[in-house]
Amino acid sequence: MVAEYSGGLELTWTNKDKTLLSTGDGKYDYTFVDRADYRVSEVRLMHEIERVEAATPESRLDELPEPTADNLLITGDAMHVLDVLTRVPEYAERYLGKVKLVYIDPPFNTGQAFTNYDDNIEHSVWLTMLRDRLRQIKPLLSDDGSIWVHLDDAEVHRCRSVLDEEVGAENFIAEIVWQRATSPRNDTTGISISHDSILVYRKTDRWTPNRMKRHASSNTSRYRSRDGDPVPWRDDNPTAGKAATNHPMVYAIQHPITGGLMYPPPGRTWGKAQSWFLDQMNQYAKYELRDIEDEERRAVICGTTSELVKAGVPAIMLAEPLEDAAESARARHKAGRWPELVFLDLDKERIQRKKHLADRGRVPESLWFAADVGGSIRGKNQVLDLFPDLHAFATPKPEELLQRVIHIGSNPGDIVLDCYGGSGTTAAVAHKMGRHWVTSELLSATVNTYTKPRLKRVVKGEDAGGITTSTDRIPAVDLPDGMSPDEAQEFNRLLNKVAKSGSVDERAVTALRNATKTKPQATTIWHGGGGFTHLEVGPSMFESIADIVMLANWATQSDLARAMCAQLGVRYLPDGIFAAKRGQVRYVILDGLVGRGTVAAILDQLPEGQIVEVWATQIDPEAVEALRKARKGSRLTKIPEAVLDTYRRQASETSPFRRRALELESADS
Repeated sequence: MVAEYSGGLELTWTNKDKTLLSTGDGKYDYTFVDRADYRVSEVRLMHEIERVEAATPESRLDELPEPTADNLLITGDAMHVLDVLTRVPEYAERYLGKVKLVYIDPPFNTGQAFTNYDDNIEHSVWLTMLRDRLRQIKPLLSDDGSIWVHLDDAEVHRCRSVLDEEVGAENFIAEIVWQRATSPRNDTTGISISHDSILVYRKTDRWTPNRMKRHASSNTSRYRSRDGDPVPWRDDNPTAGKAATNHPMVYAIQHPITGGLMYPPPGRTWGKAQSWFLDQMNQYAKYELRDIEDEERRAVICGTTSELVKAGVPAIMLAEPLEDAAESARARHKAGRWPELVFLDLDKERIQRKKHLADRGRVPESLWFAADVGGSIRGKNQVLDLFPDLHAFATPKPEELLQRVIHIGSNPGDIVLDCYGGSGTTAAVAHKMGRHWVTSELLSATVNTYTKPRLKRVVKGEDAGGITTSTDRIPAVDLPDGMSPDEAQEFNRLLNKVAKSGSVDERAVTALRNATKTKPQATTIWHGGGGFTHLEVGPSMFESIADIVMLANWATQSDLARAMCAQLGVRYLPDGIFAAKRGQVRYVILDGLVGRGTVAAILDQLPEGQIVEVWATQIDPEAVEALRKARKGSRLTKIPEAVLDTYRRQASETSPFRRRALELESADS
């Protein structure tokens, strides 16, 4: 249900105050646990499995982005992976607040059981999973970053409510509609669904999208150079806005040929400052500002009376005889390279403003057709081309789809994150586009069968599919002036339809075909290079026997010290007896008993002015007091009890109830 609170609407569901526990075997066990549960609070270690890298080929085009090498493929639950990236110093320094784009394709709640996912998840479980991941992802995003959540229609309406709550309704950008199917499923009893949705949210208002490549048709048919201007342009309206009663931007401009007065249409104003219009008109003839007492005419345009319209607004009038002005204007028009204010026909009392072809390209739109970015079939075929002997991966996305997402939301050198890696499409495309990337996948079978082999091929330049090669149409003959190769191809497609009717001269059709021939030209945009490190999330440092939490057998000596440093959020840098340091605090992690003698030995090595935190599996109560008195601010605590207490305290501080109470306290103050 949706509940209302002081800040807006909030989606509620069963056990929303708890968190979701994953068993780690590829299935969610539908168990809600307290946020303090060690199984969700613990920061796991990650272990390196393999390093994959390749040199950049010499055949690579110079204008392409440099291949990236410091990328991560991680086997493990997204919950643990995101915790490591945000809380372990050596990773947090690299990723916290620095990820430009997050694309996630979480398991859809469709009631289907896929080979690679247990996808039949109750709404409350699915929403909790999504909510928890969003809370972990948000700190990783840079201020100019964005998150893209790919969904079908089963959960998209609920997902948007959760995103509004966690990321902010004010940060919603768009709902992208992707055409994943180009034909209906005839076995559908209702309506065949042909699309998925991608919800796009920004981190803050600092986010700006990259623009799309402008269509060739708009480059040539809408924009051209009629006057020799080196930048193509089209004529545009020189007026703007709505004319208010006292608007000073409503005035006359005298025509240099006819001498007539030109005004904005009723209800509108001139679109730029009067000084700009005066400068433009002075390039055709000599002009000046002069009050012509035309309040009645301007009042009609403003929709008011002459008594209420602003008086004394000067007009742009000729400052030389009309005959001289006309001669000057015709000479200027004939010279070409016209000013920004143009007369397409000098004898008509109508001015236009040049609108040049913008290098920035097209603004991204929310409707994405399969013809442009591929559909589900193309995605499956791309994976089948890579792994022809394997069972088709259930839901791969075409590389062209991710290419558009990554292009709009990031630049070469930026970091892209996908914590539901699947077959590795996001990472593969990010690598080919020169982005740094991190991707994780829960199932080791999926990583070993699809994700890792695919990314190895990308690095080694052995993946010829997807966006590796770009195909464009180029002229095979000199095309008619103003016709692009894309337009010529479309012309031929329509011409063939006409020819099939048999009602046209075959020789004429042949002549038209010969005059508009094009051919495909393939350009390789990816040649290999760069690299990545394959990591795996390690096991828990705890185990539970008869509801008693204790340390796992492997968590001893230096392994225990590494694990504890992860929990404490400090970098493991052993220096004698000390495992780590942060500011004026030194850390000692001991697998064994700490008594008064051990405390004395630690204090002997502790520099003056510093304090120490000692974490040990066994402690002598007298040693606790001895350390506290000997070095004020120092403490001795027991593992695992003190660690579990820390989890409980942190969970209490970050609980939604606690956060809401703090918000209310802040509002009252």
